[in-house]
Amino acid sequence: MDLRIVFMGSPDFALPTLNALAGEFNVVCVVTQPDRPAGRGRKVQPPPVKNLAEKLALPIMQPSTLKDPEVISQLKRFSPDVIVVAAFGQILRKDVLTIPPYGCLNVHASLLPRWRGAAPIQAAVLYDDITGATIMKMDEGLDTGPILSQKSIPIPNDTTAGKLFSVLAKMGADLLIDTIPSYLRGEIDPQPQDDAKATYAPRLNKEDGKLDFSRSASYLARQVRAFHPWPGTFQFYEGVYIKIFQAHALDAENPIPGRRYIVDNLPAWGTAEGLLVLDKVQPAGKKPMSGEAFLHGTRNWIIS
Repeated sequence: MDLRIVFMGSPDFALPTLNALAGEFNVVCVVTQPDRPAGRGRKVQPPPVKNLAEKLALPIMQPSTLKDPEVISQLKRFSPDVIVVAAFGQILRKDVLTIPPYGCLNVHASLLPRWRGAAPIQAAVLYDDITGATIMKMDEGLDTGPILSQKSIPIPNDTTAGKLFSVLAKMGADLLIDTIPSYLRGEIDPQPQDDAKATYAPRLNKEDGKLDFSRSASYLARQVRAFHPWPGTFQFYEGVYIKIFQAHALDAENPIPGRRYIVDNLPAWGTAEGLLVLDKVQPAGKKPMSGEAFLHGTRNWIIS
């Protein structure tokens, strides 16, 4: 199909969508975030989408903002029929949304209107048993546009956000490729979202990963999975920062929130409801280790 597409995306989540579009349609330009410092050395790194676009020999734009009139003019010169967005990282205003005659389509990793916002995958693992991908036609709101198509999947009770991230990235890309032809033929009637059912998943930061023992162990075990690998979960043991990579909840009668316990040679913390048993941890300055190994090398885990 001779369809001119401008693609906008930045992180790893966007890679399957760009790959799929490049294999099926004419991607005339890739718009991604500027190169930025990253990692411990703060070395300037290109976004993953830029690396893939270079391999595919596609034209690349890296504007610091889409508000620049010259950027708008440049986008118009590419004459896109449609703009596709997948985790781009910048808001599209009306002067961009109105450029392509078929509008701007977004690949979103949730079943909208549930979990609008920047962290829908983490939110779904934390609170839900089902999630999925949505293709929507963008408007000026944040993930508020009408829905073109959706596909749902169950969330396994042992999965992490990182694992689900990969599944939904591929699912969203496949769903987009299936949706575009029908949309262009006018066979899809975009369905407005029910704003009354909307929930919001804001951007996360490192501080959000601190475990709160006033919550239940089942919630905290979900949080460990939901926040892996980003932003991660942590707590402190006698002033030492400990990352928690894997944990599970265990029923217990009247545990004391925040108190330390030992369960089957594994360290555990009391919560408002049940025990949070630590299966894999990383104390500051050390390598990741099993909970059992951590316990063997730790003195006074239980306070008498």
